[in-house]
Amino acid sequence: MNAVGMTSVGPGERLARAALTRILEPGDECGGLWLRRFGAVGLLELFTSPDARPERFTEVGERRLGGYRIRAAAADPERDLAAVRALGGRFVCPGDREWPSQLDDLETAAPVGLWVRGAADLRLWSLRSVAVVGARACTPYGAHMAASLGAGLAERGWVVTSGAAFGVDGAAHRGALAAGGATVAVLACGVDVAYPRGHSELIGRIAEQGLVIGELPPGDHPTRSRFVLRNRVIAALTRGTVVVEAEYRSGSLVTARAAQRLGRFTMGVPGPATSGLSAGVHELLRGEGVLVTDAAEVVELVGDMGELAPPRRGPVLPRDLLDPVSARVLEALPARGASRGPEIARGAGTTTDEALGRLYELHSLGFVERHGDGWQLAAARRGGT
Repeated sequence: MNAVGMTSVGPGERLARAALTRILEPGDECGGLWLRRFGAVGLLELFTSPDARPERFTEVGERRLGGYRIRAAAADPERDLAAVRALGGRFVCPGDREWPSQLDDLETAAPVGLWVRGAADLRLWSLRSVAVVGARACTPYGAHMAASLGAGLAERGWVVTSGAAFGVDGAAHRGALAAGGATVAVLACGVDVAYPRGHSELIGRIAEQGLVIGELPPGDHPTRSRFVLRNRVIAALTRGTVVVEAEYRSGSLVTARAAQRLGRFTMGVPGPATSGLSAGVHELLRGEGVLVTDAAEVVELVGDMGELAPPRRGPVLPRDLLDPVSARVLEALPARGASRGPEIARGAGTTTDEALGRLYELHSLGFVERHGDGWQLAAARRGGT
């Protein structure tokens, strides 16, 4: 049996946690607190027992507790587990070999469990993963940068994690897939629900080549709050978050702030100072975010020691290779017209003999031309190269 198939969670615990994904909303910290207090099986029994004492749930009022109980009465975890198995998927719980332990950093807001589609091991993939997120209505520049980052990270053996949304998310997933790499889509709905509908084909490809995961049970649909809460999972699963384009109130910045709280790296791709879609990224970069422009710079931050981005510098021009005296002699020549040896020597701060010797060297290198007793810049060098 492969690592994905290995489990250490009993059937009662798994069944209870599957049911609780129908009862508790993602990120419900009261639910997380009760899980610690009562355990999954004990909490489910309290929700379904008609004589459970309300004083055991002092963190919420009776109306909210009643809502939990209505959901508990309707939960059918056997049906949900059968539905995910029919997709070739599974339900992963804390305590399973496949559970990514970094999700525990979310403490009481950690997922109850994760519904998973795809053959890969989620825990192993999460050890070397980077989130690439950004605006849904991104610019062509944003889509290009997200796809380039996705492909570049995949080519370097990193898993690209995002939310399968339109815009930057979809471009990052496609970049990773095009490079034959690994990618994970974290959904704000059931893993059998293609949302957005326009990405049904993309989500299907990710399930085949990568992983599609979510906190919500099969059939559940997204809501605005679920999108926001989904972002904490993206941040916790990965070593760092790259925001490509984002407005001031973008959900992508929620992911970045969650990553910062968890001690993960936060990075941003700069855009035009006049672009509203880059305003949120620039604000991130003015704080704790690190500016990155390609996959190599991302890996330098999140990777192991020695995984450095190549040094960046402008092109080396021929005159950059000249020794200091020859460079001064060359700079002493006028931009137009010829000049005699003694005049050039004065301008270069050297003797006439030294200047003439350097001029003959520069002539052989094609930097200068001789006209009678005078010297001038070669026609090809008058542009300053």
